[in-house]
Amino acid sequence: MGKIIKKNVITRKPGHLYYVDGKGNVCEAKMARGGKKKKKKVVKKKVVKKKPVKKKVVKKKKR
Repeated sequence: MGKIIKKNVITRKPGHLYYVDGKGNVCEAKMARGGKKKKKKVVKKKVVKKKPVKKKVVKKKKR
């Protein structure tokens, strides 16, 4: 586990990884994933209005 030498030296950005390299410099690398959360895409469904169907009334002829 590493030691905390000094706090609040750099301002951290979301989605970036910070580490100390072999020379003692603080380095910043963009993470492959992480940072801002993705927004869900809302797909609007097409509303199809059905027309009311009128039933035909067939009258029987009397004989």
